[in-house]
Amino acid sequence: MITIFYFAGLREAAGKPQEQAELAGRTVNELLEWVRNQYPNLSLDAVRVAVNEEYALPEDVLQAGDTAALIPPVSGG
Repeated sequence: MITIFYFAGLREAAGKPQEQAELAGRTVNELLEWVRNQYPNLSLDAVRVAVNEEYALPEDVLQAGDTAALIPPVSGG
């Protein structure tokens, strides 16, 4: 089981700040596909994924107990 955190607009679009999913042994890219299937209205094109507070590559493999944060682009002024 991993914990997925949704930030900024993703949180509102998903309707929740976080959830758990059985994705241990899957890649970060597979995680994004899972999220796309659960929430087809989410735009994930420019989203970065941090696993255990470090940016992850699409081929990185998730382990049981990991946390994955989906971070959309942020602009500021």
